Amino acid sequence: MPHVDEIEAMDRQQLLALWQDLFDVPPPKSLSRPFLRRVLAFEVQARAMGALPKGFITKLERAAGEDAPKRSDGLKPGGRLLREWNGVTHVVDVTEQGFRWRDKTWRSLSAIAREITGAHWSGPRFFGLNGGAGR
Repeated sequence: MPHVDEIEAMDRQQLLALWQDLFDVPPPKSLSRPFLRRVLAFEVQARAMGALPKGFITKLERAAGEDAPKRSDGLKPGGRLLREWNGVTHVVDVTEQGFRWRDKTWRSLSAIAREITGAHWSGPRFFGLNGGAGR
């Protein structure tokens, strides 16, 4: 597995090959090289350093309280959604309580998409969960 520093020097074909190696699926079409680099660097670092233990994540979520918004049933806690919009990569984590973006828990992906774009969007569509994101 390459070191995070090596990813910066990779060309597009090397980035696509690394994506395939890490995730065992081809990368989504039309991702920019900067976006590929950020996602791959994060994944390489997470695998090298290890993620937070699941029990610790559960304790953090419990500490957030029972009043936190609930997420939809279509996604599992621990999932991560990535979306590049106007040159900025947005990362949304799926939790037991909802969706975590910019240190805040949100009840719906549509509310997050609206904050990002300033326009009404279907959150699942914006994040590519039902096709058509960015089209």
